[in-house]
Amino acid sequence: MAVDQQRIPPNQSIYIQNLPEKIQKDDLRRELYMLFSTYGPVIDVTALKNQKMRGQAHVLFKDVSCATQAIRGCQGFGFYGREMKLSYSKNRSNTIAKLTGNFNQPAPGEQQKQIAQPPSSFPAPPGSAPTNAAPPSTLPPPPSGLPPPPGLPAKPTAGNAIPPQVAQAAAQGAPSPQGVKRDREESDEEGSDDDEGAMEMSESDSE
Repeated sequence: MAVDQQRIPPNQSIYIQNLPEKIQKDDLRRELYMLFSTYGPVIDVTALKNQKMRGQAHVLFKDVSCATQAIRGCQGFGFYGREMKLSYSKNRSNTIAKLTGNFNQPAPGEQQKQIAQPPSSFPAPPGSAPTNAAPPSTLPPPPSGLPPPPGLPAKPTAGNAIPPQVAQAAAQGAPSPQGVKRDREESDEEGSDDDEGAMEMSESDSE
């Protein structure tokens, strides 16, 4: 026992053996807490009643010095007619690991579960760049042959361009802002021709 005790480094958790087995688990935990709290703050008391852990318990202190004082003060102490055997615990408590920031990583099954979890559909906060962001979409643009929205003229393209002949004919047949004036000039010219013809006829008659 002395050799094993020297190999275990001092830590906040102590291992207790040779405890009475007929005491209920809750009563045993309460009695151990009241006993060892006189040496310093006790964080947790673990006592199991299964076949493997029967007659054993673990007491977790906040400081290593408190655990050392408890081992020195209660080594061989008569607890319900039995002498307790105390030593430092071999396995460090996860509670202390969390307090000191050295908590062990989760089991491989938990890691795989976290990896298999789908990414969140919510947008990332401004300024953050997610490492697993998908590349930008490369979808092709929509076809240009679709009709424009109501109220918008169609954009001329190579497929729906107006032939030059049709455009020229439409331009010639379109009304001009000077069309009325041109008709008026043509009527004046016709009238002048008639006057000239009448003058020629009158001159011939006079001869």
